Amino acid sequence: MEGRRCRIDEKVRVNNQIRLSPVRLVGADGQQVGVVPLEEARRLAEEAGLDLVEVAPEARPIVVRIMDWGKHRFETAKKAREARKKETRITVKQIKLRPNIDGHDLETKVGHVRRFIEEGDKVKVTIMFRGRDLRRPENGRKVLDRVIEMLADTAIVESAPGEIVNRDMSMVVAPRKH
Repeated sequence: MEGRRCRIDEKVRVNNQIRLSPVRLVGADGQQVGVVPLEEARRLAEEAGLDLVEVAPEARPIVVRIMDWGKHRFETAKKAREARKKETRITVKQIKLRPNIDGHDLETKVGHVRRFIEEGDKVKVTIMFRGRDLRRPENGRKVLDRVIEMLADTAIVESAPGEIVNRDMSMVVAPRKH
C-alpha cells in the first residue's frame, strides 16, 4: 500500500519540482490568475504560505494551483479510506456433498449453509461423484433439489445445477433480498 501511494505522489510535481515557465495560475480560492512566469507563481504561493501544485501537466502552458498540498493529500487519503469502509465484500463459501448422503448428514450440512447465508455470504453447494456414482447423476441432482427445497425460505438459487464438470455438479445459492 505504501509503495503505491508514493508513486501517485511522484506523478504530481510540487513547488521546486515544476520546471516549465510560463504557467497558467489558479489561485487558492479557485479563481484564474492568468498566465504568469513560474518565479512569480512561486512567489505568490510562498506569500500565501501554501504550495504550488501542478494540476494539468499536459496542457500548454501547464496549469498550476496554489493549495495546501499536505492537507489535500490527507483529505484524498481519508476519502479513499471511507470508501473502502463502505464497500461490501461478498465471499463465496463452499459445501461439498456426496450423492448418497444420509438424511441427517444432509440436514447438518444444510444447517451450515443456512448459517453462511444468514451471515450474508453466497454458498457454492457441490456434489462430488466418485466411481460408480457417475452412472447415476440424477441421484446428485435429487440431493441438490432437496437442498433447494430446505433453503427455500432463506436463499435463492443464483446459478442452477448444470452438467457434471470434473466429477462435480455445483450450484450457487445467495441470501434472499428482504
